[in-house]
Amino acid sequence: MTTDSAQLFELLSSSLNETGGVSLGVAVSGGGDSIALLHVAAQFAKCAGITLYAVTVDHGLRAASAKEAQFVADVCTQIGVHHDVLTWACWDGTGNLQDQARRARYSLITDWAQRVGVSTVLLAHTADDQAETFLMRLARGAGVDGLSGMVPQRKADGITWSRPFLAATRQQLRNYLTVRDLDWIDDPSNEDTRFDRIKARKVLAALQPLGIDVELLSAVTGRLSQARKALEAQTLRAARDLARIEHGDVIYDLDKLQAQSPEIRRRLLSHAVKWVSSAEYGPRGPALTDLSAKVFAGEQVTLHGCILRPEKQALRIHREAQAVRNEVAEIDEVWDGRWCIKGNKNINLTVRLLGENGLNSVSGWRETSMPRTSLLASPAVWEGQALVAAPLADLSSEWRVELVLGEEHFFKSIISH
Repeated sequence: MTTDSAQLFELLSSSLNETGGVSLGVAVSGGGDSIALLHVAAQFAKCAGITLYAVTVDHGLRAASAKEAQFVADVCTQIGVHHDVLTWACWDGTGNLQDQARRARYSLITDWAQRVGVSTVLLAHTADDQAETFLMRLARGAGVDGLSGMVPQRKADGITWSRPFLAATRQQLRNYLTVRDLDWIDDPSNEDTRFDRIKARKVLAALQPLGIDVELLSAVTGRLSQARKALEAQTLRAARDLARIEHGDVIYDLDKLQAQSPEIRRRLLSHAVKWVSSAEYGPRGPALTDLSAKVFAGEQVTLHGCILRPEKQALRIHREAQAVRNEVAEIDEVWDGRWCIKGNKNINLTVRLLGENGLNSVSGWRETSMPRTSLLASPAVWEGQALVAAPLADLSSEWRVELVLGEEHFFKSIISH
């Protein structure tokens, strides 16, 4: 192997030391970065005696996209790698195209990975991508978390997403391909300055005379990543001291919360709202600053699908009924991303919001000591318009309701993975 090849193999091997498994997935677009990753991954899989699966998402946004997907399929056939093409045709022409395409891509690949039995998927992000991401987030006024960049690994929906080449440059990957006389496809959108990433790429090139280059910004994101980990560790310690979970609600000791530094206090509030709402991200920026001022002034605040309700010496954070009015699930299925009601799986029964009509039918709800606004947003079992059970509001209910991830997940999920 060439020096670049040996380094890339080692980066990939090191990134997979803790993932294990007998199969591995790799997302391949056809560009130089992902084609290089595909070849290195194929070599690794052969050496490790595991099965490699490749996947390409055809967003259908350019006339050549199907041809590019076929190019990847042909490469996979040549090197003996199973390959699938997933299609996305849901963009209606509105909103942020790149963000919607990214979300769709991860969703499609997640479903694919679960279907073929892959628990780890490789992504071909490089040090150049990391530097560009830093500039894009800087332009949005991001804080430590945002500027710490993309993490080498993260877990979501049972899948480990691994970026083994974050320490490698785009040029290194192209050198690898060139030396081996391997082809790739250059995406023409990489020159389209309508997209923020391409703008960041051009800005980065302009900053090089000042010494601000990929290597420097990658080092900066690395240091900020360490700062982020330290802040998360401190936030976890604080949460253990001042937080408790009551039937899915987060309750903070108000005095202890107010005594925290502004940064830790902000993180505690953001995390609680994110956890209660099962959202991908918590509230940030001005909304969170405004929230803090109001709750410490004794005001009830609604934000991010949650209600923050000051109580006697405490702050309760619970789901907002309006935010889950359209959520429907079957018995034994997950409702609102975190609740599961277990019991009689009658096909006529569904899990929906308890709401005003339901709570008015539960005479003993006050015995729960839960606030009315919290119970309004709780899950209940319905048969048509008839309430069958409201486990959180009725202590005598024979139906069982549980937090799918458990109460301890609130604390453990403070640390990013």
